[in-house]
Parts: sequence; structure tokens; C-alpha cells
Amino acid sequence: MNCPCFSGLPYANCCEPYHIHVQNAPTPLALMRSRYSAFATHNADYLMRTTLPAKRKFHDKLDLLDWAQQNTWTNLEIVEAVDNIVEFKAYYTDVSGKPQIQQERSRFQKLSDKWFYVDGI
Repeated sequence: MNCPCFSGLPYANCCEPYHIHVQNAPTPLALMRSRYSAFATHNADYLMRTTLPAKRKFHDKLDLLDWAQQNTWTNLEIVEAVDNIVEFKAYYTDVSGKPQIQQERSRFQKLSDKWFYVDGI
């Protein structure tokens, strides 16, 4: 199975090792791709685990899971990745069948040799 992040790699050689705790995403770009894959595979635990601990109180695991399950994730386009910022376009089809695009500039922070999602604009 190809990875849901559209890297062209098999899931087992791309985002799966991050999802199953075998290793941590080594860069903000790898973390962003793995978080997109987590939405596509409905892995809310991973989304919470990779959110900066100080920011987790602003997220709800069940809401993340609901959002992930309501949508069909169809493509990921990386616009730019510089330092701790990754700009991307996430393509999905919403619950009513309408194609959508979410464009975001996500900020990441490294704590104890581990990258975390901070927020996005």
C-alpha cells in the first residue's frame, strides 16, 4: 500500500514507523506528512501525541477523529518547507461530497530531540 501522504513510498517505509512508535519524525516536513497520513488513516492518538504538549489542551481527540473520518483525504501538496515551517495544501472531499482544499503554514517545535506540531495559519 502506498503511503497516504503521497510521497510515492510504501506506507511501511514512510509514515507507518512514526505512527507505530518505531521512530520519531526526523524533520518538520516528515512530521507534517505523517500527520496528514494520520488524518487519512484516522489515527487521532498520533495527532494528539505529535501536538506540542503545551498546546494539547486546545485540541480534542474525539473532534480530530471525527474530522478525519468525515473526510476522504485525496492529496497532499507541499508548497514550501523552510526551517520549522511547512506550508501545504491538503486536498479532501467533505461529508457532502464537495472537494475542499486546506492551505496552511504549520509551525513545528523541537523538544528533547522530538518534533511537535505547534499551530497553523
